[in-house]
Amino acid sequence: MTLTDGTYRLGPSTGRLLIKTGRAGLGRRAGHDLTIEATRWSGEAVVVVGAPDRASVSVTVETGSLQVREGTGGLKALTGADRAEIKQTLGKKALLDTSEHPRITFRSTRITGTPQSFEITGDLTIKGRTHLVTVHGNENGDGQLRGWATVSQSIWGITPYTAFLGALRLADEVRVEFEMTGLEPMDGPR
Repeated sequence: MTLTDGTYRLGPSTGRLLIKTGRAGLGRRAGHDLTIEATRWSGEAVVVVGAPDRASVSVTVETGSLQVREGTGGLKALTGADRAEIKQTLGKKALLDTSEHPRITFRSTRITGTPQSFEITGDLTIKGRTHLVTVHGNENGDGQLRGWATVSQSIWGITPYTAFLGALRLADEVRVEFEMTGLEPMDGPR
């Protein structure tokens, strides 16, 4: 995909937004490293190839749309019941509190680099708390834009999931990844 100047719509029809967790604690062999996908999200990217400081990105994710796509590791395979339990757990107050905070938002404050290698710094708001995050990205020659950011859950008041009296827990840091397979130009003037 070649980036050209313009305003583009982002969402599930143009790419994927994933959250990847890891395990910690003495019982980490029992749990799974999870890949969770946001299935309802939207955004807008304003691309100014020759002046990235005039570009911008905004994304909104519906917290209730997070679905477990994969669980690797662990002593047993991840079941459908496990996936449903994880989804229910994500909605609880100690984690995302989806009933009180139905959306996660990201708004860029600074973009640097080129379409082939860039950084997007911006405000990430989770559970009503906003902190700066830097997203690292690139166009890797296969026509897709990919990127990632590392986020510490506890900064946003999220208590990483624990089980077995704390012997198994999710690591505080999670990796948020995106993969854009296409871009949809916005229709008409903004």
